[in-house]
Amino acid sequence: MTDQRIPPNETPPAEGAIAEAHRERPDGGIWEHPGLWLWLIVVGAALVAGFFAARLAGG
Repeated sequence: MTDQRIPPNETPPAEGAIAEAHRERPDGGIWEHPGLWLWLIVVGAALVAGFFAARLAGG
């Protein structure tokens, strides 16, 4: 018996698959702009470091 030809970019049917095809949600939410979160973390760390540097300098 010969295998059925599957056209390119087509997913062959899987045995026992009961789920219907669905569209994936696009990425989004708070992870849409990770650079913003990195910037906020860096600024917060610099503020904390500045606080300790000021305490050391002040005596």
